[in-house]
Parts: sequence; C-alpha cells; structure tokens
Amino acid sequence: MYDLIAFDADDTLWHNESNFLATEKRFTELLGPHHDEELVKKRLFETEMRNLQHLGYGVKGFVLSMIETAIELTDGEIRGTDIRNIMEWGNEMLRAPVQLLDGVRETIESLSGNYRLMLLSKGDLFDQESKLARSGMGEHFSAVEIVSEKNVATYRTIMARHSVEPRAFLMIGNSLKSDVLPALDAGAMAIHVPYHTTWAHEVVPDEAVAGRDFVRFESLRELPEWLRDRVQ
Repeated sequence: MYDLIAFDADDTLWHNESNFLATEKRFTELLGPHHDEELVKKRLFETEMRNLQHLGYGVKGFVLSMIETAIELTDGEIRGTDIRNIMEWGNEMLRAPVQLLDGVRETIESLSGNYRLMLLSKGDLFDQESKLARSGMGEHFSAVEIVSEKNVATYRTIMARHSVEPRAFLMIGNSLKSDVLPALDAGAMAIHVPYHTTWAHEVVPDEAVAGRDFVRFESLRELPEWLRDRVQ
C-alpha cells in the first residue's frame, strides 16, 4: 500500500530531547546565582527561537544560544571558564551514545526486507549522519534525507525526488508539528508515535489536530501488524 515509509530520527528512533533537557538543567544551575530557573529557561527558549533562522536545529545552535543567553543574563560578566563548560556540554551531547527507543531495532529490521524505508530528519547534517552511523541502523534505509525544516514544501519535494505519489507515502514521527500535520497537508499518510516529552517549539494546540485523519501508536512495535492489516 505504501511505496515509501519515512521515519523521523530524534525521539522517534532514538532518544534525543532528554539530552537537551539534562543540559538545560545544568545551564539553569550555572546561572542560578543570577536568575531563577524559570526565567533562565524562558530567555534561553526565546534566544533559540530568534536564532533558528540562522543556526537551524541541533546541538550547535543550542550551545551558541546558551552562550548568548548567559552573556545577556549576566550583563557580560559570564566567566570564560563557564563558557568553556557550556561548550564542553555540547561536545558531550554530540558524543553521547545513541540509545534506540523500545522496539525500534526489531521493527525496522522486520520491515526493511519488504518496504523501501527512508530516514527523514531535520537538524544538523553532520550530527544526524553521525547518530545514524552510530545507531547501527543505516543499512536498513534505502534513502536518507536531512532537511533544515519539515513543512509541506519539504514533503512535496521529497516525494517528487523519490518518484512517490502522496497516497503511497507514509511518514512516522513523534512531532505533530513536523512529522504529522505537514505530511497530511502534502497529501500523504502519517503516524504519530508520541515521545514522553516534547520540545516547546514542537507543541501544537488541540484544535490544530481536531478532525485530522492520522494514526497514533503508543510504540513503534505496532507498525508491522498495522501495515499487514492494510494489505489484507
């Protein structure tokens, strides 16, 4: 029924947001003597949003946004050693082991012999390619697309590039904003597999998904049986 099945990477195939939250916690503790935790988090998020158009998604933009926020919230008094610590946190994130979510390996391996699978992720090219290589899952994907943004135009471009009709394209991911709604608007089918926490930038209001035709799984383990039901 589907000629191409695309999977998001971060928080769909492997853990990611939890690493950002852990580093954000260290950052709020670093600036604790200057401001309370909620203010630091609020200002960091505002800085990230302001920098997205220039720095994109990923660890590198996050680190630069932390440094910028630290400078602003300390009136330029942040110490060089503290900036060095922030940079090292980023290096730790980039080197962190890739931890697959439950059921991912078994599901991808079971499908790769019968379906054309794609990894479709947004973010930093080098970071995403590195995580895919370290995950040990790269051989199961016939195509890899790392994009700067996931919107309707992106999905239409990818479907055209891979000669897939919208009705034969299936997108699977944890983000309603990036993986589900724009894929549906491009004429494709989408499956939402929620992660236990969601970055504020990816949150959408309930009314945005009201009446939209997509599927929600608790685990990626549900996918093979769902696909078998579609062809019976």
